[in-house]
Amino acid sequence: MKQVSNIIAAVAHENLPTFDRSGLLKDVLAQLKINPDGAHGTNHWARVRKHALTIGGAVSADLLVVELFAFLHDSQRHNEWVDPDHGNRAADYAASLNKTYFDLDGGQLDLLCTAMRGHSNGHIDPHPTIQTCWDADRLDLGRVGIKPAAKYLSRHGATHIEAAYAWSLKRAWS
Repeated sequence: MKQVSNIIAAVAHENLPTFDRSGLLKDVLAQLKINPDGAHGTNHWARVRKHALTIGGAVSADLLVVELFAFLHDSQRHNEWVDPDHGNRAADYAASLNKTYFDLDGGQLDLLCTAMRGHSNGHIDPHPTIQTCWDADRLDLGRVGIKPAAKYLSRHGATHIEAAYAWSLKRAWS
């Protein structure tokens, strides 16, 4: 499946945790209700993944959790517009996939689910893994013509605004 290999290839990163990326992405795409080429689709996931791994590595976040967030946080959207419960559904979906495609312990699963449930609320969280997830998603707002605001990002995330915005604008329609 070309979309799966494109997402995985989007970031060449050494020392990433091992899990069944291909199987996970095939499962996610098979049940996806939105257009995989839309604003919350696979290109967005790839950019969120890149931001998450970059920021996460710098702030000692759990890289497995942030990568899974990138693939799953919008996987349960019913539409591209207003869907306030998609984060809760994504958290439940992630929990149902644990031990099938990835193996999170209880603490990691709590971090992932907390990040997914709160990613659309505009909050800041003191935990580096949760905030990395939120920064990574918010840094891709350029895809819908919105420049990320530093007040919604960690200090480290805010240092990436200009480059992320330019990349989102360039890649939003590719």
